[in-house]
Amino acid sequence: MRAKKAGGAEAATLRIKQLRSGIGFSVDQKATLRALGLGKIGRVRQVPDNPQTRGMVAKVAHLVVIEPEPGQAQGER
Repeated sequence: MRAKKAGGAEAATLRIKQLRSGIGFSVDQKATLRALGLGKIGRVRQVPDNPQTRGMVAKVAHLVVIEPEPGQAQGER
């Protein structure tokens, strides 16, 4: 899904779903989950697609998955 910015341009977003618990992982990985708005298994959040968010997702890639946008084909981006 793309959200509209004030100027009419569209801002890309990522849909992130938590698949695994942060229990047993480092404190900074748990903090990254919280910063992404996650914290419980199965929770889904839409976050802006920017380098900062991509870095956070990469840090906890073993705990989350990036879901395709509803209504968007697999190959589109």
